[in-house]
Amino acid sequence: MQSTVIKSLLKVLLLTIAIIAAGCETAPPVQEMSDARQAIAVAREAGAAERAAIHLKAAEYYLESAEKKLSDHQYAQARYDAKQAKMKALDALKAAEAGMEPGTDDTQ
Repeated sequence: MQSTVIKSLLKVLLLTIAIIAAGCETAPPVQEMSDARQAIAVAREAGAAERAAIHLKAAEYYLESAEKKLSDHQYAQARYDAKQAKMKALDALKAAEAGMEPGTDDTQ
């Protein structure tokens, strides 16, 4: 009797975990997409188009890929590409900032 109850509870628990895990991948990667767009914008403002074009182009490529996958409801792949876009944009930002001469201010 007790063994049957435990088995039933275990089945319910495993089913609940499976549903929750499946639900995690069905949500669009809204935050990741936003983070990637913001990182690319900041990198552009820092002069990455001139000083770190390769990194910036890679970030833009990943963002475009993420947008396509998002529209195809491939959320896990879109999330991955959005994270890659953010990382590449941060690389572009770092390279652009490293390319700035000390004492200069590009905010004007």
